Amino acid sequence: MELSCDLHIHSCFSIASSRRMVPAAILGACRTKGLDVVGSGDALHPRWRRMWEDQGVPETTPGVCVVPSAEVEDKNRVHHLVLLEDFAGFEDLERELGLSPAASQPFQGRPHLSLSGEEIAAAVHDGGGLIGPAHAFTPWTSLYASHDSLHECYGHEPVDFLELGLSADSSYGAAIPELHGIPFISSSDAHCPDPWRLGREFVVLSTTGPTPASVIAALREGAIVRNVGLFPEEGKYNRTACTRCYTHFSPEEARARDWRCPHDGGRIKKGVLDRARELSAGHPAPRPPYVHMIPLAEILQRVLGVSSVRARSVLSLYNEFIGAFGNEISVLMDVPVSRCRTIHEGAAGALEALRNGKVRLSPGGGGRYGTFAFY
Repeated sequence: MELSCDLHIHSCFSIASSRRMVPAAILGACRTKGLDVVGSGDALHPRWRRMWEDQGVPETTPGVCVVPSAEVEDKNRVHHLVLLEDFAGFEDLERELGLSPAASQPFQGRPHLSLSGEEIAAAVHDGGGLIGPAHAFTPWTSLYASHDSLHECYGHEPVDFLELGLSADSSYGAAIPELHGIPFISSSDAHCPDPWRLGREFVVLSTTGPTPASVIAALREGAIVRNVGLFPEEGKYNRTACTRCYTHFSPEEARARDWRCPHDGGRIKKGVLDRARELSAGHPAPRPPYVHMIPLAEILQRVLGVSSVRARSVLSLYNEFIGAFGNEISVLMDVPVSRCRTIHEGAAGALEALRNGKVRLSPGGGGRYGTFAFY
């Protein structure tokens, strides 16, 4: 059974997350998107665990499997994604990690721990869970922002998977020798349940069924069918750029200027593309296919020529497509273009261009998303 899984999201208890990130809204958004599996997010937070239990997970979530998950920050400000089979395991892990009562207060969904990556990984593995670096290549709070190798971060503990992040696809890690054999996952890191955020990236796993245990088993086995996500150039940190004016630089130019922008003195941050190239060596190892996808609402915004994905015209047309074809992933990847034309000619043309790779990209960097156009 192939399942579309977005395993990294956040709750209403995380910093910069929407108050709308509650279980009912998340589950509804998953059905609209076409996701089969979603990570709970923030499962080290006791109030958030209770909210999922009150929702009836897993008994009353038809069509959506919820895998208990959490993101944590270690003492070196590296973020890690943790997956366990049940919420009871996260209750035990909360005690094992020595989390303070502050973890039950608002905006502590992603706790900062005074532990190393190796210590956190050991606790997760002792509890039967999986752990891997979140958004591994980004220039902030990531594995390769702080370390040059897995061993520097995780010591002798194994890494169960690696999350690529929005500014990378599978090709970015395929030629990094130490990552050979480690499954790559794609996920949204969503902080709100809007359809252009939740499920904007996901991984398709071959599993024995829609249960947390089978999803975790599939990851252990590396049963990745495909990754689906943004073009890397759309990510905020794809290219090396100034964090104030977003001017792009080559690594050589940035080093020559001591990583300070000559235009405004802003800090230049190394882009994901350049960091991945630094770490790569030899020929890329084979990886499951990566399918590039743009959220439907962003496509409709472009087609309709409006300034916001929240525009009434965008949401109205979006709902027409969902009403006609069931979910967004089907519209983007499966529904024949001829059928899409019965809803909107321009949108159908854009979907055809996307599927044929006729997308012009202006890369992001320094904290600003990249842009796209169809041709």
